[in-house]
Amino acid sequence: MTRLANKTAIITGAASGMGREEALLFASEGARVVATDINEAAVQALAKEIEAAGGEAIACAHNVASEEDWARVVATAVGAYGTIDVLVNNAGISLATGLLETTLEQWNKVIHINLTSTFLGMKHVIPVMQQAGGGSIVNISSIAGLTGGSGAGAYTASKGGVRMLSKAAAVDFGKDNIRVNSVHPGFIETPMSAQFVGNEQMLAWFLSQTALPRVGQASEVARAVLFLASDDSAYVTGIELAVDGGVTAK
Repeated sequence: MTRLANKTAIITGAASGMGREEALLFASEGARVVATDINEAAVQALAKEIEAAGGEAIACAHNVASEEDWARVVATAVGAYGTIDVLVNNAGISLATGLLETTLEQWNKVIHINLTSTFLGMKHVIPVMQQAGGGSIVNISSIAGLTGGSGAGAYTASKGGVRMLSKAAAVDFGKDNIRVNSVHPGFIETPMSAQFVGNEQMLAWFLSQTALPRVGQASEVARAVLFLASDDSAYVTGIELAVDGGVTAK
């Protein structure tokens, strides 16, 4: 498979969950993967796994809320591969805390990691894409960026911000042949969701909300991200692609 042949892709939060599946899939499709994560040991192991399977990857320790780290990661990618064709802003955290119970410290942490990181990634990668003549940016939001979820105000605000920031960037940089889209996963089985999916009552509630009667897999999100990253979606920009089993349809 060669849908990303000769393309360089930065994927944040690549050590586990959806980011890991995206990195493995992209590499299998011919991409040169720059895998980043706050967990350096895990992302280094991922890069070795990709190389052992015949792919090409480098790993970078990366605090996505740090502008200095973004500058370093982009410089590393350009130094290794010459350009950046794809950016997947995947890294994020969740916080299931009601608005009145959320501290300012918690609010700032969620906004910085989920939303500010997306801004910083685009700020540092877009000039490289402009110079190269184009590129594709995929920002991972959530169904919480489409609907007003209960009991997670900071998380919902951050993911709604990712959605609208993606649209703004799509409008601003379409003239540069840079496409920007957001992906909105629903109830997906990942390490971050294990505490919910592993709870029988919570799982039953999840399934009651979906049209498809099951929890989604990280690999299914990765395939949607691949579509938006590749030239298969060459005339697609500014959209929200829900990978949610029909939650938002209900």
